[in-house]
Amino acid sequence: MNHLNILLLSVLAFICLALAMERHQADLFGRQLDSGATKMLRAAGWVLLCASLAVAVRQPLWSLGLVAWFGYLSAGAGAVFGALVLAQRRC
Repeated sequence: MNHLNILLLSVLAFICLALAMERHQADLFGRQLDSGATKMLRAAGWVLLCASLAVAVRQPLWSLGLVAWFGYLSAGAGAVFGALVLAQRRC
């Protein structure tokens, strides 16, 4: 169950970080969000990444949890990247 939590937190973190970028805001919303919302998304993304790391190292073997965390980071980033590419192609 913790592996699913790490993956979910990683995907949510990368979604927030992607939405904090002006380019993706323009692509998805047709405009840029105000600076407060952008800062909030950026902060939420980093907090979620830290939370996923905390869940990963609380495993009984924290070193294996850390290795799994890097794998889930890669999977989360790839999933968000793929979703952004599909969203761009549909428009």
